[in-house]
Amino acid sequence: MDYHQIITIEPGKRGGQPCIRNMRITVYDILGWLGSGMSMDDIIDDFPELNKEDIYAALQFAADREQKSLRIAS
Repeated sequence: MDYHQIITIEPGKRGGQPCIRNMRITVYDILGWLGSGMSMDDIIDDFPELNKEDIYAALQFAADREQKSLRIAS
């Protein structure tokens, strides 16, 4: 999966944070929900405009960003 087709960044939306498909739901919103114990199905029940591919894209984006920050730090 190429998350670049799903994750969008617009300077005027949510302070330029990475969002899902031009919506106002951020990658960090999804990570926070997963971290608080919500399942993918719980998130999709609460936000039916999302799908599992969106959630996987958020995870992949976060993993790539973490990997890049580790390379910069070393």
